Amino acid sequence: MNAVVSQRATPLKATFAAKPSSRTSVRSAVRAAASTVKRADVPLELEEIGLPMNTYGPKNAFIGKVKSVERIVGPNATGETMHIIIETNGDIPFVEGQSYGVIPPGTKINSKGKEVPHGTRLYSIASTRYGDSFDGQTASLCVRRATYWCPELGAEDPAKKGICSNFLCDAAPGTEITMTGPTGKVLLLPEDQNAVVIMVATGTGIAPFRTFWRRMFMENVPNYKFTGLAWLFMGVANSDAKLYDDEIQSCVQTYPDQFRVDYALSREQTNKRGGKMYIQDKVEEYADEIFDLMKNGAHMYFCGLKGMMPGILEMLERVATEKGLDWNEFYEGLKHNNQVHVEVY
Repeated sequence: MNAVVSQRATPLKATFAAKPSSRTSVRSAVRAAASTVKRADVPLELEEIGLPMNTYGPKNAFIGKVKSVERIVGPNATGETMHIIIETNGDIPFVEGQSYGVIPPGTKINSKGKEVPHGTRLYSIASTRYGDSFDGQTASLCVRRATYWCPELGAEDPAKKGICSNFLCDAAPGTEITMTGPTGKVLLLPEDQNAVVIMVATGTGIAPFRTFWRRMFMENVPNYKFTGLAWLFMGVANSDAKLYDDEIQSCVQTYPDQFRVDYALSREQTNKRGGKMYIQDKVEEYADEIFDLMKNGAHMYFCGLKGMMPGILEMLERVATEKGLDWNEFYEGLKHNNQVHVEVY
């Protein structure tokens, strides 16, 4: 998993689209052009689209076209992650927090021995409804190349690589992409524009949260003026594996009272017990503040590999118990109030 401008803002115009080549290993390709953010004007008719849902399906799929594919991690990152911009001409609209389906080309043999098309893979959209160029004509995906290391071969086994992720990561400009969706209503932004929004991501799970901070801090939308607090916790292996960090830091510099960011770098930092710093350890450092915020109506979002959740929930339960709270009752209350939003894969 995871995306007719009246005026475009020059400093952050097409942060990812500016490179003429289709892919690059230079991390500066994703750096914002300025250290502070200037809000971009956008085509406001896209504020009237409601909540699009399954506009296109496998039998009536949408055909997008790749505009660019860029590597957005450094040379020492664990794995390869790409930022992919797809031209849609605004014909498959979506809202922040939703996903697209991608159907890779080719076929497979199903359990009945029949040759069938590949299935749909879901990817969280990594741009707002206005796209990276703020004109509503593109959507972006954040995709990590899925590979399989074979211990017997002592090398990657190409027969077991991820079909869809490799197709997307290897795509050249002009490549047609078969798409479905949009879908999803779990990770939608709260209606309250003064809300506290706590985002917890691992790896490409940052994609929907990029749509959040771009809508909050990078776009000029008269009917959406975020006045609350956005707090991002991001877990990756090392500094080279950070995603969109230059864009994040630009927003932090421009809105220091509204945007906070904390990284958990498992191969570079240690937790308070001397072990590796995982995402739950970083969140635990701020447990008192987070519990207070949640008691007062904050929204907490989780997105990334499903393996992140057991450690996080175990930590939250332990902290709740230390505070004399009945964790099950407290957590059920948060879910009942729609304060907890989980989308893992």
